[in-house]
Amino acid sequence: MIRVIGIDPGLRNMGWGVIDVAGSRITHVANGICQSEGADLATRLLSLHAQLTRIMVTYRPDAAAVEQTFVNKDGAGTLKLGQARGIAMLVPAQAGLAVGEYAPNTVKKTVVGVGHADKGQVLHMVRMQLPGAEIAGPDAADALAIAICHAHHGGASTLAQAVARASA
Repeated sequence: MIRVIGIDPGLRNMGWGVIDVAGSRITHVANGICQSEGADLATRLLSLHAQLTRIMVTYRPDAAAVEQTFVNKDGAGTLKLGQARGIAMLVPAQAGLAVGEYAPNTVKKTVVGVGHADKGQVLHMVRMQLPGAEIAGPDAADALAIAICHAHHGGASTLAQAVARASA
């Protein structure tokens, strides 16, 4: 069994979701939203780093995946999102994990079957694939979708094969 954390980067709300993957079986472990705190950008990034680090220590994932940043019309907003994404990639790397990266359309196509699905469709399909999971909100649902995408695209099975080879 491999534990995967998916992270949906955001400066205000950073979604996270943890699943266990055993072969083709996916089980919900936990999910939530890290909300940044502080008056300035550096303090907000530090807040996200501390919260995500606690989540990593608590759930001890074996693999991590992060959604790639899309560029929007607001350059300053894109830059801030990129900085939050840096935290989303840094924390798993500090824990010694390789970080898979997936485009938003790849995540949506994997989970929903359509690359341009809306947040409601993603939430619905995540609930279908993880029955009984209490999902903290759309950002957490997106994070779970990223983890599911990583599991389906071989990120979890590749790690399992590496661990099996290392312990042999």
